[in-house]
Amino acid sequence: MSCQAGGGRRVSAVVSTERPQLRAMRESDLPHVLAVENSAYEFPWTLGIFRDCLRVGYHCCVFETAAGRIIGHGVMSVAAGECHILNVCIRPDWQRQGLGAEMVEHLCQIAHRKGARMALLEVRASNAVAYRVYTRLGFDEVGTRHNYYPAQHGRENAIILARELQASGASA
Repeated sequence: MSCQAGGGRRVSAVVSTERPQLRAMRESDLPHVLAVENSAYEFPWTLGIFRDCLRVGYHCCVFETAAGRIIGHGVMSVAAGECHILNVCIRPDWQRQGLGAEMVEHLCQIAHRKGARMALLEVRASNAVAYRVYTRLGFDEVGTRHNYYPAQHGRENAIILARELQASGASA
């Protein structure tokens, strides 16, 4: 399975026996992707950002349920031996089931196959849940981007995390 180029609010998780499947994001998915993004983030990406990511060939994936419902997405660029995980988002009612970690691992595997040796991402300094997920996946803190994210009162710092890529799985 490969998706080719082409910290939200706390809510109780959906208990489901069906496991959503990863697939490449399509232009026709964008209204649903935007709905997921808006449900999870106070400062969501816009439709134009997602369109541009598809247009320039970033690796864009979605989680789709057996019923055809988009419940998560991920966006990554790969260049110069590095990948930059730009967006990972899971609908709030599907969070806390390991889907975010699965998306990150999937993107890292794609990046490794594309020759990347390092994965980078940013996380809001206030997003302790996502920070824990990323560190469990083998990411280490390597810096800070000051005033990176929009916030209710000004801007918020981003913590920069990095991980060396291997064929599969976290390094820990």
